[in-house]
Amino acid sequence: MGELIIEPWIVDETTHDFFVPEYIENLAHQVLKHYDLSVRNMQIITTKPDKGGAIWKLDTKSGPKSLKLLHRRPTRSLFSLGAQEYLVKVQAARVPPIIKTKDGKNFVEAGGKLWFVAEWIEPLTPVSKDLEGAKQLCYALGEFHRLSKGYVPPQNAEIASRLYKWPKTYEKVLKKMDWLRNIAKAYSDMPASSHLLNGVEKFEQQAIQSINSLNQSSYYDLVQQGNAYWGLVHQDYGWSNGQMGKNGMWIIDLDGVAYDLPIRDLRKLISGTMADLMKWDTTWVREMIAAYHEANPISPQLYEILMIDLSLPNEFYKNLKEAVYEPEVFLNEQTAQLIQTIIETDQSKWPVLNEIKDDWKGVKTK
Repeated sequence: MGELIIEPWIVDETTHDFFVPEYIENLAHQVLKHYDLSVRNMQIITTKPDKGGAIWKLDTKSGPKSLKLLHRRPTRSLFSLGAQEYLVKVQAARVPPIIKTKDGKNFVEAGGKLWFVAEWIEPLTPVSKDLEGAKQLCYALGEFHRLSKGYVPPQNAEIASRLYKWPKTYEKVLKKMDWLRNIAKAYSDMPASSHLLNGVEKFEQQAIQSINSLNQSSYYDLVQQGNAYWGLVHQDYGWSNGQMGKNGMWIIDLDGVAYDLPIRDLRKLISGTMADLMKWDTTWVREMIAAYHEANPISPQLYEILMIDLSLPNEFYKNLKEAVYEPEVFLNEQTAQLIQTIIETDQSKWPVLNEIKDDWKGVKTK
C-alpha cells in the first residue's frame, strides 16, 4: 500500500479536537477495502495526534465495529493483537473480538502501522464512581489477569515485557527526583519551585526506601516463573477501559498490554482512585484488594510486592516528571497547588499501608 509513513500530527486552534490529516483518512478507506464489510458510515471517536493513532466507529450492515490505527511499532502491535485473539478465542474473555480481513488476517499494514477492525461492544456503561464500582473494576481486572496467563505471542511479534524491569523503574523514579531538584533551583523564581523542592525532599526518601524494600523482597524469585506464567497487564486500566455490558464487565483498549506481575495494574488503580478521593481510605483499599483476590488469588509474596509498589511516590512522579520538558511553563500556580494536594494526600497513605501491611500473613493460595 505504498511507501507513505504515518507521522504524528499537530492539533491547534486551526483544527478541531478530533482532526485527522486527510492522507490518514484516505488510508483508512483503503484499509477497509481489505474487509468484507458494508460500511454505511464512519465516525472518528478519538485520536492520539502526538503518537499517530486514531479510532473510528463504523456503522455496518453487520452491526457496529471499530477501526483502529495503532500508533506503536508494527512488531509491538502484533503482540497486543495476538493477546486480544488469545483472550477471546482460547479464554472466552470479555474483550472485543477481532474481525478478520478477506484473506483471514488480524490486521492490515498501511503507512508503516497496523490497522485492525474489532466488534464494537454496546451498550457499555462505566461503573459507578463509588466503592462498589471500584470493587467491580478490581474483580474484572483480576479475571483479566487470570485469563491472560499462558499467552504466547505470534512468532514475529516483539516481546513486550516489564516483568524484569521493576528495579530499573524504581531507580528511574529516584533519578528523576534529582532532576526535579535541579530544575526547581534553576527556576527558583517560578511559583511552583519552592513547592517542588519540598516535594522532592519528602518523596526522594520514600523512593530510596522503596528500592531497598524491593531489593530485599521476593521479587527476584517471583519473576523467575517467567512471562507466560504471570500473563499480561493492561497498563492503562481504569474507569473508562473497564465497563459494564449485558453479560458482565468488558475490558477494552488492549493496545498496550505487556507481560508483568499483575499487581502493577492493581496498584495503579488503587493509587489513582485514592488520588481522586484526595485521601487514602483503609476500607476502600482493603475491599479493592479483596475483590481482585477473589478473581485472581494474591499470594503473600505478591501482596508484599503490592505493598512496596504502593509505597513508591507514584502520584508525585507521574504528575511532576513532565516538568523536565518545559519548566518555565510547567512550574506555575496550578502546579504549586497540585504538589500541595499530592503531599496532603500522601500523608493519609502511610497510616493505611501500616494498617493493612500484615493482612496477608498466613493467607494460603492455590
